[in-house]
Amino acid sequence: MPAPGAPGSFPQQTVPSKTQVTRRLGGWVLAAPPILFTLLFFIAPLALLVIYSFGQMDILTFQISFGWTLENWRTVFTGVYGSALLRSVALTVIATALCVLIGFPAALGLSRMPARAQNFLLLAVIVPYWVSFVVRNYAWLVLLGPDGAVTKILAALQLTGDGRDLRYTNTAILIGMVSSYLPLMILPIYVALERIDPSIIDAAADLGLHGVHAFRRVVLPLSAPGLIAGILLVGVPATGEYTIPAILGGGKTLMVGNVIRDKFLGVGDFPLGAALAATLMALLIVVLVASRRRIRQLEDVL
Repeated sequence: MPAPGAPGSFPQQTVPSKTQVTRRLGGWVLAAPPILFTLLFFIAPLALLVIYSFGQMDILTFQISFGWTLENWRTVFTGVYGSALLRSVALTVIATALCVLIGFPAALGLSRMPARAQNFLLLAVIVPYWVSFVVRNYAWLVLLGPDGAVTKILAALQLTGDGRDLRYTNTAILIGMVSSYLPLMILPIYVALERIDPSIIDAAADLGLHGVHAFRRVVLPLSAPGLIAGILLVGVPATGEYTIPAILGGGKTLMVGNVIRDKFLGVGDFPLGAALAATLMALLIVVLVASRRRIRQLEDVL
């Protein structure tokens, strides 16, 4: 009989020990509650949403039948629904870009402040979240009115005409989105910048990298995970935003979140509302997966 490991011998099967079996069972027991929670409150509603998106509502009886039609999915990209989807994506991209342009310099300056000043400024960034989200957006209606402070400042800078009413416009929605989500951009970038070892910046300076070159070759790549996290924290909720367009848009500017709400709660057209919501969810999942892959690539490089 050949010795173990010799040519022609059979590999010996290792039997899991009692301790290993206990650990595996313990792991499954600990994982069971969050798995069940995810299945019941995330996977199941999404599956139900997708199923409803293939249904059809009778406009006379308001009864929903499941003929497994693709008509709802075709309707999503046409007419007012396609316009609302494109408007939501466009406003989200612009708002996220403005948050990056404002938030990155703010986070960079914050990371280079003394500890006491950092604590004070971080508190200033977080304090707006102590005020109701709805109240903050209603306050913008006063500031953006014909006699509002923002309107007067823009008129003094000759960016708008005197007495112009900025309420219920795309500009008002954009201002509301940037002001509401800016802290979500500043904080992750600040955390990423705070983790950069100052000796790396000194080493780059010794190698001849200063100013813009050091920022582009050293600071920006090292802070990229925080930047991507900030973009996701701003972009994902902003795409399906409902409250800001409802308040600052006054119902005149339709975004996909408002259309989905009207279909579910106003008209009762669940199939079309489900198709809109599933389309938005699919778009966000693609962005999340692509961003996660990019973060992993950056982590492997760094």
